[in-house]
Amino acid sequence: MIPAGDRIRRLWIGRGVGTWDNFRAACATSDDEKSRSKPMSFRFRASTPSRLRVQRLAAFLLIAAARSLPALADDPAGATRPAATLAGRLDPLIRAYKGKVAIAVKNLKTGEEFHHRGGEVMPTASLIKFPVMVEAYRQASQGKIDLDARVALRVEDKVPGSGVLTDHFSAGDRIALKDAVRLMIMFSDNTATNLVLDAIGIGATAATMESLGYPNTKIHSKVFRRDTSVFPERSKKYGLGSTTADEMVRLCQALHEHRLVSPAASDRMLEHLRTCDDRDKFPRGLPYGTKLAFKTGSVDDARTCAGLIECPGGTVAVCVLTCENEDRRWVPDNAGNLLCAEVARAVFDHFSVTPPASPKPH
Repeated sequence: MIPAGDRIRRLWIGRGVGTWDNFRAACATSDDEKSRSKPMSFRFRASTPSRLRVQRLAAFLLIAAARSLPALADDPAGATRPAATLAGRLDPLIRAYKGKVAIAVKNLKTGEEFHHRGGEVMPTASLIKFPVMVEAYRQASQGKIDLDARVALRVEDKVPGSGVLTDHFSAGDRIALKDAVRLMIMFSDNTATNLVLDAIGIGATAATMESLGYPNTKIHSKVFRRDTSVFPERSKKYGLGSTTADEMVRLCQALHEHRLVSPAASDRMLEHLRTCDDRDKFPRGLPYGTKLAFKTGSVDDARTCAGLIECPGGTVAVCVLTCENEDRRWVPDNAGNLLCAEVARAVFDHFSVTPPASPKPH
């Protein structure tokens, strides 16, 4: 909310009443005026300088308010103000960003959508681990893999980067495949991801995504194992994985609607996504306690995030993809992280506002 003082300042200057210095001078009362203050012909008396000052302020505000009435009458609901639309909230963020941005948004209750470069293929970084999880649960539902089966961790399985297995588990330790999936989503564990890929096959995720209508969503290789790439040219261009913002939003919607696998398996995947520990992107911009299920990705020149945000106006699927970023710092306030947070907050705010009621027909 704009402070009262700023509202007064804006009314005074914005409506052509005068400069702010004029306003302050008009409200000031000199020592001579204090000594000569006389009863006014108003119903109430200006028996003190402070009351005279208040009367003058009230008169000026009435003038300013009167001048603002025509503008308010022309647009009673504020419908033409840029921020009243979802595009009005998001376009300024996109224009200000120093890098390439793709955004897709869909309110799964109302159907309201926003797309900016939604169909453009972009790098995923670790966001691609979300579709890998989907493929693991699909294969489990088909009896191709057993998520309760234990897999052995070998020295050669360990890779650097995010996660806990490489630094905190020993070679020879055995973990359930379902726990590897959990670590892949919760901590974006790279070693766990490779264990899952060993079980399901590197090319299986891309094949399933294409069969489901997501032809651009692919993981290209194991993490930090470019030599295992099944899409060498895409690996060179996009890194670990590739997708579009539109496909990610549709995948989120399909998971929310339990259309990817069984309802029970869908609920387990949503539980995994709710544990994602990256607080620098969507969660950073949302009010405390907001429910969301999401996955993120980070590499030097890209930051990505996609998921489901529970807004007062319905569940909203959101995807933000960035690449060619100017800010390549590995810090919480990296510009890509902040953009994800700002988009999440803009979406939450937009779907928190109750739309004005339609006028009743005469």
